[in-house]
Amino acid sequence: MRPTGAAHLPLHGGKAPPWLFSRMAKLAREVVTLLVADYGGKEVVRRFADPFWFQAFGCLLGFDWHSSGVTTTVTGAVKEALKDSAPELGLFVAGGKGRVSRRTPQEVEAAADLGGFDPAPLVYASRMSAKVDSTALQDGYQLYHHVIIFTPQGHWAVVQQGMNVTNRYARRYHWLSEGLSSFVEEPHKAVCAMARGRALNMVARESCQARRGVVTLVEEYHVQALVKEMKKIQVLEMPSRHHILMRDIDVDRLKRGLEEARRRLPRHFQELLETPGLGPKTLRALALTAEVLYGTPVSFRDPARFSFAHGGKDGHPYPVDRSLYDQTIEMLRQVVRRASLSPLEKERAHERLNRFKR
Repeated sequence: MRPTGAAHLPLHGGKAPPWLFSRMAKLAREVVTLLVADYGGKEVVRRFADPFWFQAFGCLLGFDWHSSGVTTTVTGAVKEALKDSAPELGLFVAGGKGRVSRRTPQEVEAAADLGGFDPAPLVYASRMSAKVDSTALQDGYQLYHHVIIFTPQGHWAVVQQGMNVTNRYARRYHWLSEGLSSFVEEPHKAVCAMARGRALNMVARESCQARRGVVTLVEEYHVQALVKEMKKIQVLEMPSRHHILMRDIDVDRLKRGLEEARRRLPRHFQELLETPGLGPKTLRALALTAEVLYGTPVSFRDPARFSFAHGGKDGHPYPVDRSLYDQTIEMLRQVVRRASLSPLEKERAHERLNRFKR
């Protein structure tokens, strides 16, 4: 996919009304069932990792195209739609918003009991993708939604979203197992946001020396010595490009995470990231300290490079890619035409598609 611009996705409160959500779930069930029949579960997983397809799917289901709620409501509708037919289709959904997201491992394990497959790699993928976007990538957006869509064969996609309470916008992260060679170097299929900014990006390709540096730091320094070095660095004049300064970090409060990392002695950055209790501030302190001691620069490149939709009729935030839009509409039109919906629901779905095309 090529970068096409950025679209505003404001944080909207509230929930989808029950009358709409129930219909979204019904239509989602028919669409996903037909996609599985025609293309298989792996292709459905691939499409959920495509930000353009995901947004078009939200439009098809009749939800507000530009609000942050499209992420949570669409994935929630699909989860509801598949709750009874997932084993038969070979396509499962786990996770959700807020506290529901923390039950993702248990839901994956329950699905594995039904489908007869090993849940461990999927549970790991779920946890690792969340840890990367909450700790290794520090872009100002706090995760509040996490969903994993997967097949018994181990194909998976993660769709998760974070909010920035300062600018009142959301950012969506897409992951896909297919083609994923590393969880800690350029792992995202897409990161969709209002605009690019500055981010402490430990999973950027250019941060590879920084990743090695923080592991070396944990290996070579005992906790007390490491804390002492961090406190020294707090009084240094840091480079102006560091938008997050060491003096903003209470080093004494990081000891638990540092002690656990030291006890584990990780062999590489991914193992370090797996350390319980190692959160954003601990990793930030390690990264900035390693840069000072070892000269291993950290990337501040924001990975956001995809928009949330196909564009706007008046050219804002960018002109509509008509060819891509028409392909999406035609694919969805064929699906809806064949869906076993009531005549009224079919008519409404077609009306929405025609309205989008106009």
